[in-house]
Amino acid sequence: MENVINSYETLFITDISNGEEAAKATVEKFTSLIGSNGEIVEVDTWGKRRLAYLINDMSEGFYTVVTYKAVPSFIAELERQFNIDETIMRSMTIRLDFEPVAKKVVVEETVEEVVAEVAEEVAEVEEAVVETVEATDAE
Repeated sequence: MENVINSYETLFITDISNGEEAAKATVEKFTSLIGSNGEIVEVDTWGKRRLAYLINDMSEGFYTVVTYKAVPSFIAELERQFNIDETIMRSMTIRLDFEPVAKKVVVEETVEEVVAEVAEEVAEVEEAVVETVEATDAE
């Protein structure tokens, strides 16, 4: 039987009462767990953010969003691990209906396209300026 690979996005909030370095260590622990059981597309670290409401008398947490591909059975294990670890304040996993693409790669391509377009426009403006100067000098 063929293994089905789905795309998922998991957001988890890590406790920062022991410092941001401890929170980053927890993030690294879970991203390596996801990476060993699936294919990570992107890890987006939002960092320390204010919570909408108090969780365990805490008003701030360290937010991380991981986009990845994995087999459906892994999600239950990941949620189990989140529930065991006391430094995870909240977590949420959703299945994506589309093929995830790393956003940073798309942004780099878009920037390169914009730079090329601006360079073309600058060349056109330079030509127009030269033509205007030559026409003014001729008069």
